[in-house]
Amino acid sequence: MEGLGGLRTEVREFIDQQLAANAFTPTVDSWMTGSNPEFTRALVEHGWIGMTIPTEYGGRGRTFMERFVVTEELLAAGAPVAAHWIADRQMAPSILRYGTQDQKAEFLPRIADGSDFWAIGMSEPDSGSDLASVRTRAVPVAGGWSITGAKVWTSGAHVSQWLMTLARTSAVDPAARHGGLSQFIVDLRAPGVQVRPIVSMSGGHHFNEVVLDDVFVPDSRVFGRIGHGWQQVTSELGFERSGPERILSSFPILRALVGEQRTETAVTPADLGRLVARSAGLHQMSEAVAGVLSRGDTANVPAAVVKVLGTATEGDIVDVADLLVDDATDPRLAQLVRAGVDQRPGFTIRGGSSEVLRGVIARELGMR
Repeated sequence: MEGLGGLRTEVREFIDQQLAANAFTPTVDSWMTGSNPEFTRALVEHGWIGMTIPTEYGGRGRTFMERFVVTEELLAAGAPVAAHWIADRQMAPSILRYGTQDQKAEFLPRIADGSDFWAIGMSEPDSGSDLASVRTRAVPVAGGWSITGAKVWTSGAHVSQWLMTLARTSAVDPAARHGGLSQFIVDLRAPGVQVRPIVSMSGGHHFNEVVLDDVFVPDSRVFGRIGHGWQQVTSELGFERSGPERILSSFPILRALVGEQRTETAVTPADLGRLVARSAGLHQMSEAVAGVLSRGDTANVPAAVVKVLGTATEGDIVDVADLLVDDATDPRLAQLVRAGVDQRPGFTIRGGSSEVLRGVIARELGMR
């Protein structure tokens, strides 16, 4: 099949086949909570992981827009993509941009074939969204670095092999608080690493605390340049904040709501129409940012705008759906809505809280 339309049709047919075979049950936040290595392997067989990785590193050599189409369809269907999500979305383009030749040769093929999963070690206890307050320290030792500290909210660390870790390599400069930070590739199987589950109130487990106690990282696993961690992290956030996952986490609920609407409820067709219109507009915005990233340009501010508006819409979908759920609700929709209510508080926090991102947007626009 040629073109993006043909690719979209191909993905939809695949999803229909998977649903018919009961390979997965649609869920909210499938890119965070839906870890299914078997589904990941099925995507690998279709060439839908590592799509933007060059063929010389085992990837498919396809465009960001093609990957956007595949990703959008999977998320809209609530498919379980969490296992490979961070590796494919964020680590692959970061390694291509900042990794050494050896790092590209080692890690990219294993991302493309679904062998290795990754987690991100940014947030820390008591630090909130302020990455300038990172206290995890990396000190030079013979042949590498010794890292000590703790990371929290590390999605998927319990099923991952690698942790992209932000650590402080020099003292805090009050005049440049984001200086002195560096990134390291930490082997989660190394001595001194503990992965502790963070179980949600609903009983779900996808978050973790990762404790690093004098963990040795060889020089070959320094990522990018020492002292340039902040610049590298902020460039990665364009991929993290602008993707369709920031607008489609609760879309399976909206899709189900359209067929569930009943005249005796407080929710009107106009309410649903507004949510559909907002989702359509956000699709256009997210697609535009994907186009910018595909050209190799930065899109930090547009990505932040998509994230702020997208996560607000995701939450509003859950709130409207919650008004509709009663004893007459289809059990499948009721289950989706319960999952949405559970996950809703995190929508506007993860990936940078809305309050922080509004400050980023205002500051950047004010400098222009």
